[in-house]
Amino acid sequence: MTQYPSDSDILSYLRKREEQGEEAPTQRDLADVFSVKNAGRRQFRATLADLRDEGRIAVENRRILLKGGPLPPVVVLDVIDTDSDGDLICEVISAEAPAGTSVVLPSTQAGKVKPPIGTGDRFLGRLTALEDFHYHAAPIKRIGRGATRTLGVYRPHRRGGHVDPVSRKAQSLDIDSRDANNAEEGDLVWAEPLNARGYGPRKGRIVSIEGHVDDRTNWSLIALAEQDIPIHFPPEVVEAAEALTLPSDLSPYEDLRALPLITIDPKEAKDHDDAVFAEPIDEGFRIVVAIADVAQYVRPGSPLDQEAKRRGNSVYLIDRVVPMLPEALSNGLCSLKAGEDRTALCCELIIGPNGGRKRHRFFRALINCHRGLAYEEAQAAADGRLTDRTRDLKDSVIDPLWAAWQALETARRKSPSLDLDMPERQILLAEDGAVDRIVRKQRLDAHRLIEAYMVTANVCAAETLESANRALIYRVHDVPDEERIDGLRVYLSSMGYSLPKGQVLKPAKFNHILRAARDKDETDLVALAVLRTQMQAIYSTENLGHFGLSLRRYAHFTSPIRRYADLTIHRALVSARRLGPGGMRAEDEAHLADVAEHISVTERRAVAAERATQDRYLASFLEDREGNDFHGRISGVTRAGLFVTLDETGADGFIPMRSLHTDYYQHDEERNALIGQRSGGHYHLGQRVEVRLLEVTPLQGGLRFEMLSSPEAVETAPAASSAEKAAKKRGATDGARGRPGQKPRGAKRGKRGAEDRPPKSAAQDKPASSAKRAPATPPRKATKSTKPAAGPPSPGKAPSPGDHAENNGPKIRRRPKKAGPRRSAKPPRS
Repeated sequence: MTQYPSDSDILSYLRKREEQGEEAPTQRDLADVFSVKNAGRRQFRATLADLRDEGRIAVENRRILLKGGPLPPVVVLDVIDTDSDGDLICEVISAEAPAGTSVVLPSTQAGKVKPPIGTGDRFLGRLTALEDFHYHAAPIKRIGRGATRTLGVYRPHRRGGHVDPVSRKAQSLDIDSRDANNAEEGDLVWAEPLNARGYGPRKGRIVSIEGHVDDRTNWSLIALAEQDIPIHFPPEVVEAAEALTLPSDLSPYEDLRALPLITIDPKEAKDHDDAVFAEPIDEGFRIVVAIADVAQYVRPGSPLDQEAKRRGNSVYLIDRVVPMLPEALSNGLCSLKAGEDRTALCCELIIGPNGGRKRHRFFRALINCHRGLAYEEAQAAADGRLTDRTRDLKDSVIDPLWAAWQALETARRKSPSLDLDMPERQILLAEDGAVDRIVRKQRLDAHRLIEAYMVTANVCAAETLESANRALIYRVHDVPDEERIDGLRVYLSSMGYSLPKGQVLKPAKFNHILRAARDKDETDLVALAVLRTQMQAIYSTENLGHFGLSLRRYAHFTSPIRRYADLTIHRALVSARRLGPGGMRAEDEAHLADVAEHISVTERRAVAAERATQDRYLASFLEDREGNDFHGRISGVTRAGLFVTLDETGADGFIPMRSLHTDYYQHDEERNALIGQRSGGHYHLGQRVEVRLLEVTPLQGGLRFEMLSSPEAVETAPAASSAEKAAKKRGATDGARGRPGQKPRGAKRGKRGAEDRPPKSAAQDKPASSAKRAPATPPRKATKSTKPAAGPPSPGKAPSPGDHAENNGPKIRRRPKKAGPRRSAKPPRS
């Protein structure tokens, strides 16, 4: 019988190589070391995927790195729970703990501090390593109470009540009547644990009441609390922002107030980051992209800077915005409002008649935008439908902007971006906060124009800093993983499309296949499959290029009001070009790698909150339609079941494997399909189906469907994959055992993966993360801090944050209780 290397074997080997200073191995290197043969490679890949999902390894440039070293010997810990043995489960506060880390304070040790340490306490502890990522703690001294507030729903009973947390990561709290703070049934409350040791339910008290859980205005608050996104600014930060004014010394600024710059934004926008201008010249066109000069006001190391860094980015939800900067700056002094003097950091570009860049420069300027237009207004003016607000701009401003954009598009066609062109929907609310309707967002040339200008300015920023030998944070999107491409190649070949081997992979190759798919009305199927192969776009000080945009270097410069990454680029440019105060300090430059990692995390949590809010609104919209039938498309295929996206609303729902009673189904990962083992019929990614809505849980944002459509017939099924043939030969399957669709006894549940939203255009980041692999082997023994997973795994949909209209982000889905695919929220313009 083949012996596969354990997690501990792999981690120990990686640690040994790291300690010896050897280069990190590739997956093939590891397979050779552990003598993994062809028949075992699928299991081996699944083990590596699990370790990657748990954050214990990382894959960079196809090499496998050990992620997160051992914890320091002394750390600050919060006690967050009690296990079944009465020992205290702790969370590391003062150091970055890799995913899967568990720290336990034995009950015998907890009593050595007087009074004894209990749930909710914070203490300084000395760690003893037991095995990989598992520690025992010994208390050194108590520090105080930990920040362990829980947002939940209050449910009263005879002697008090309890709080059911909205986050699946938190634990329920029992509330004594004297600690209920007059809360009533269904109130959404903030609660904190009381000091407690030993066995029994966790005790707590209610700190504040936010309203009723059925109040839709609280749904976004729930999503923010789940992701630990700060909502309120500290008083000193607000005071600092409100005290700022235009600089008295304008000597570093060129006076461009006479230049007819305009902003083009969504109708509801208040934080205007950018303004644009273009004019024809003998060489072609002169373009000016003016960006809010946030670096002038948010100085490194100041309270404003620390809070902006902590937040990382603004968060855009359906019914509210949580800004990165206080309103006095985000909607005031930094916002490029029409008719008001503002400081800006500008990029001036000279391009040829065919869009080729000839030269560019960065400078600070005092500007006064001549008009603020919505996308729809600008588009109407370009199309000749003029109003009093646009008539005087048509010849002098609008037409030159469109002409220069067409030139840029001509140049970009030589090296096109990945163009998935997947539809997006927008949830519109009525006055009472309920969902009024769901519409498909219209994509206008005005959107493409602004994105083209912003992407070009971002490239210029990266080039300028590289030329000046300045450290910077890049926006990187690595080339797709070879294994994912191999799986895509199998899937596409089954549909009659060819993705050749042995060639340098570029977005143009995918675009060619997508164009062919449009002719056969298979665009959605192919676009979903291509999307799943894409890597996640992140921030990094290492330049890996941007595959989705087909760019060798790329940085975010154009949205410093809403992204901290852009603020770091502004500071670097100010220092590199000697443009006055507000530049980057040497000490800040030394910590850019840490900042890049941090803001990549805050980006993903923002996307998760956006998605969670949208899921709840969509679920509430469909709540009174339980039992109705809908048409949709399979958007995710996992070992646990199918995810389906409805045509009408774009809402996602889940069909558990156990409910597919027509056959015994095996998950074929290469073909993104469930294959019936008796009939050969299959359900595959992108397949059009009819489903019945069985259950809606608005608070969790979950939908559960019943499959009404039959699987596609065996004669239309693609040829068996190599992995399936090998599995059948050795009698192994990934499907359910027993009754049709049933999960095998002891089989390991697939892990949920990080996800993003569908890309909107060619001018976007193209990140994606494929569905996580899970081996058909018994799970590892759970540690004391391990909590059972609930709900189905993610379908692996991986959308893309755009680069002017993006939300950059990701996206880790929450695990629903009964149903629960998660569709991404619409990205804010960036």
